Amino acid sequence: MAGPPESPFDADTEEERPLLIAVAHGEPDSLVAESHSHAYGQLAGAWRGLLTLGTETGQWVVPAVHAVWIPPHQVHSGRSHGPFDGWCVYIRPSICRDLPDRPVTMRTSGLLREAVLRMAQWKGQPLDDIRLPLAQVILNEIRTLPAESLGLPMPRDPRLLRIANALAEHPEDDRDLHAWASWAGVATRTLSRRFVSETGFTFTAWRQRARLLRSLEMLTENTPVTSVALDLGYDSISAFIALFRRTFGVTPGEYVRNATRVGNKQLF
Repeated sequence: MAGPPESPFDADTEEERPLLIAVAHGEPDSLVAESHSHAYGQLAGAWRGLLTLGTETGQWVVPAVHAVWIPPHQVHSGRSHGPFDGWCVYIRPSICRDLPDRPVTMRTSGLLREAVLRMAQWKGQPLDDIRLPLAQVILNEIRTLPAESLGLPMPRDPRLLRIANALAEHPEDDRDLHAWASWAGVATRTLSRRFVSETGFTFTAWRQRARLLRSLEMLTENTPVTSVALDLGYDSISAFIALFRRTFGVTPGEYVRNATRVGNKQLF
C-alpha cells in the first residue's frame, strides 16, 4: 500500500493530475503501511497473499481476486500477511464522485486485473489516444464491481471499542458477554444494545466475523485448517469448515487452492 509515484501526483491543479495511474508491485516479506492519506481515490488489490486495511471506523480484509476501495483523503493503514503480490489504481479526485464515499471491499474481474497490469507497464506515462481507451475500460469496470462483505465495522463508544480492539487482536478469547461487559465497565444490556446500533452486528455475530476474517489471514500464511479452527476457539473443525463455506462460498481448503492458483500469475 505504498503511495503512488511522486512526480505525477505533485500537480498543483486538478486538470494537471493524471486521470488514473496503475501500479503493480510484489513484496517478498510482509508489507506495512502506517496511517496516511492521499488526494486520489485508490483501489488496492491482491494477486497473492492477503491485505488488511484499517481506518478509524473499521477493518477490511482483501484476499486474492478482491480489492478494497479507498476514497480520496481517507486516512488508512495497511499490512499484508506474508509474501504479497498486489496492484493499485489511483484515480483523479473529480472522477471519484460516482464511486463510494467510504471504504468497501469489491470482487474484481479478470478483465480489470489484466487491464490494470497492462497499464502498470506504462509507468505513469500520459494517457494518449492509444492508452486512454484502456483507462476508460478500467474506470467502467470499477464502477460496476460487486461489493463484498469483508469488513469489520468498529463501535464508537470507547468502552465497546476497547472490547472490539481486544477481540480483533485475540478473536479466540471466549469470554462471554457478561465477562466482557464487566471487563470494560459497561452494563451487559448496554453492551448488547449498543453493539448492534454502532456496528450493525450483535456481539456474538461481530466476534464470529472477527474470527472468520482472522482465519483468512492464517490460511494465507499456510496454517493448517485444523490449527486455524482450534486456535480460533471453534468447538470442532467441521463447525469451522461449515461456517467458512456458508460465509465465503468455498471450504478453507478450496480457498487456499484458489488463492494459490491466482498467486501463480506473473506481475511483470
